[in-house]
Amino acid sequence: MSEPRIGVLVVAYNAAGTLAGVLDRIPEDFRSSISTVLIGDDASSDSTHLVAVGYQQIAPELPIVAVRHPENLGYGGNQKWGYRWAIEHDLDVVVLLHGDGQYAPEMLPDMVAPIVDGEADAVFGSRMLDDGAARRGGMPLYKYVGNRILTTVQNAAAGVELSEWHSGYRAYAVRALAEVPFESNSDDFDFDTEIIIQMIEGGKRILEIPIPTYYGDEICHVNGLSYARDVTVDTLRYRAHKMGFGTGELAFASSGYEHKEDDDSSHVRLVEWASTFPPGRVLDLGCGDGALAERLRAMGHEVTGVDLQPWGEVKERVDRFVQADLDQGLPSGLEGPFDLVLAADVLEHVRRPAELLEELGRLVPPTGHVIVSVPNFGHWYPRLRVLLGRFDYDRRGILDQDHVRFFTRRSVERLLQGAGLRIERRDSTGLPVEVVDRGGPAAGGGRLRRLVAAADRLVRTLRPELFAYQFLYDLRPAPQRSRRTR
Repeated sequence: MSEPRIGVLVVAYNAAGTLAGVLDRIPEDFRSSISTVLIGDDASSDSTHLVAVGYQQIAPELPIVAVRHPENLGYGGNQKWGYRWAIEHDLDVVVLLHGDGQYAPEMLPDMVAPIVDGEADAVFGSRMLDDGAARRGGMPLYKYVGNRILTTVQNAAAGVELSEWHSGYRAYAVRALAEVPFESNSDDFDFDTEIIIQMIEGGKRILEIPIPTYYGDEICHVNGLSYARDVTVDTLRYRAHKMGFGTGELAFASSGYEHKEDDDSSHVRLVEWASTFPPGRVLDLGCGDGALAERLRAMGHEVTGVDLQPWGEVKERVDRFVQADLDQGLPSGLEGPFDLVLAADVLEHVRRPAELLEELGRLVPPTGHVIVSVPNFGHWYPRLRVLLGRFDYDRRGILDQDHVRFFTRRSVERLLQGAGLRIERRDSTGLPVEVVDRGGPAAGGGRLRRLVAAADRLVRTLRPELFAYQFLYDLRPAPQRSRRTR
């Protein structure tokens, strides 16, 4: 097995007085393991680039590549450039090292070891893992308190338990970098927060190791208040995107059709309703990966699933799978009648839902049931988007980019009754707050989820047309329809 190609990305800005000292401190016994020391001088106004070029002459054992950017890319932009370089030059691991000496080059072997050993996709150096180490190393009290507060908030929002979000000492598997959209990140200092979010969203393995804290005479280019605002907004946007609000690009790895396990979710409610019916023949439209079908079969139901393609393990989870585009109507060959038809989050995906419902009614006997769930376009979120003139599709949620029809409570009930279906019972779900806990237990995440859920239940009870996230219906063929189709 070939040796891993390890790169060290040194981001430098006006670091002429510290850069050589940083390079001096790279351990002698580690230098032979380094494929490239890539120094990105971010259009410094001092002689940073000359120092880098000069160091090439006095330390030929370090494979230095010194580049001076003609324009300032910003802290995040400099990293983007370096990571692109690492990907294009087939490196296996890249370590971010600051040219101002704030992070210890002596820790480079420890930073890369978990990635080389296959134990992690990203390694973060943390100044908070060892109690009291940050303050002993000279971290100012206001920075220490701010770090802890921000980290607590970000952990709760992102569903993780990192000891620190704000260390700039990072090592990444280049393969993992290539699989996340880091190019879309900020060019500023909140790049570091955004790439953590992307690693979390991409399911990458993150490991923290303790590092020493050092505060010397280096110039801090970070505006603390602006930085705190930016990273807080980034993590709250991520949480909103996971819940279906906003443009959704931070939730790039999330499917809009993940199985929902929260007690207040549509999937759990629909299964509870189905459990009150005796075992029978079930038609599961838009069955996805078959997670709902699997639970229905466990109750004794025989399930036929229909979807555009066989997602995941669906063929093992249903009794029969039929591949079809429901936008073209029900596929031929479905052998009714069915005791239960399940159309969970389906009607919003078809252009002619009335025709689909008419077809469904002919597959269900008078004693059968049709269970439907639809997102509520009357919810405060899309209303607000329209009011602000910012209506657009999202990656998931009520404004999912695949939705072609939108419903309010009034319009969907008119549609259902017009299709000859009688409403036996109705219910609603609230905000999908269960995603607050996804990704792992967050500090305070459970409390936050319970608080938000309780408030949401209260307002939903008072005004479901405005606060219901989805409407759920248990339907039966209306008597006049039954007579007409016999």
